[in-house]
Amino acid sequence: MKRRDLLQAAGAAVVLAGCAGVAPRARPRVVVIGGGYGGAAVARYVRLWSGGEVDVTLVEPNPAFISCPLSNLVLGGSRGIGDLTHGYGALESRHGIRIVRDSATGIDIDKRTVILTGGERLAYDRLIVAPGIEFLFGELPGMTADGPILHAWKAGAQTVALRARLEAMPDGGVYALTVPPAPYRCPPGPYERACQVAHYFSRHKPRAKVLLLDANEDVVSKGPLFKKIWKERYGGIVEYRPGFRTMGIDAAGSTAISELGEKVQADVLNVIPPHRAGAIASGAGLANVNGRWCEVDFLTFESARAPNVHVIGDAIQTAPLMPKSAHMTNQHAKVCAAAVVDLLAGRAPNPAPVLTNTCYSFVSDRDVIHVASVHAWDAAKKTLLVVPGSGGLSKEANALEGAYAESWAATIWADTLG
Repeated sequence: MKRRDLLQAAGAAVVLAGCAGVAPRARPRVVVIGGGYGGAAVARYVRLWSGGEVDVTLVEPNPAFISCPLSNLVLGGSRGIGDLTHGYGALESRHGIRIVRDSATGIDIDKRTVILTGGERLAYDRLIVAPGIEFLFGELPGMTADGPILHAWKAGAQTVALRARLEAMPDGGVYALTVPPAPYRCPPGPYERACQVAHYFSRHKPRAKVLLLDANEDVVSKGPLFKKIWKERYGGIVEYRPGFRTMGIDAAGSTAISELGEKVQADVLNVIPPHRAGAIASGAGLANVNGRWCEVDFLTFESARAPNVHVIGDAIQTAPLMPKSAHMTNQHAKVCAAAVVDLLAGRAPNPAPVLTNTCYSFVSDRDVIHVASVHAWDAAKKTLLVVPGSGGLSKEANALEGAYAESWAATIWADTLG
């Protein structure tokens, strides 16, 4: 019997129970915390794959979705923040998802309720937590959430502010970007950002420099390609320094301080702090791996710490070689949505999920490189592993891949937001 047939049969059973004088069973309730790439997609697909038989509430304080992928293009000057901003309206009007514009401050796991800032409590049968990340400012003395040093690692106001600082920076000045130790959100993102700023400088401030201070010992993703691009396209502009682990900030002096005490001053200092699972996940005790990431069962994305609670996206402890990326988060959402619908209907979830990933990086306003992979369930090791020989890597940057990247963005936005 197909999933839709089962749900229709369940609905008919509810009607018959009511006619027989038995109290009908309430419709299943799913609450989703977070309306990013993971939360919005999982809310949509739970509704879609349940045939509308599951009530879904999405908790998201922001009035609009702003895409982190492509946001580095705002720094390069070829996009505006409005190009990355999309509404949640279709999730409500087309898919029947209730959107609560508030923040979740707590989870009562025993009572299966989510507590909101405004005081409302939302009951759930299954909870899906898609909180993204929070920054560990405490690990960078001198840097604060509202201080003068920007991270711009969540697309929005800081992205626009950083672009303004680059425009105001004198020709001949220095832009320094610090990269935190892996794992972090979007492995190739900092290196793409270096390319975007270098592209802008090459056209408008040819004497300016990009200084990339990387806590890692080498480029984390697409290393040979990025190094080739820095040498051939942006020689004399980009300087890469591996093994520079930023441990403090002199905000007044716009200076990064390494763990060895080395100080690097810049006209524009852009610091990406280390991060962990979003506050709601860590506050609820779901972040059980090094106090930072949430361990899950990859067949269902159910938390290892809390029954009936699932965690997806950048907040999880990933499987081997699994990146914290928007595309991968979309895959988490679909595996989780299918599993939740199955579990609510009393069925066993798919025993052998397969996930794909593609990360595009713009190295100019048009030219792009990519890396791709396929991840399949390994029953013996009880995790997702990269399929040998799957995926691929660009040979060189080109405009055709730029067109593919634009198409990817349009497709995933539509897939996420309906």
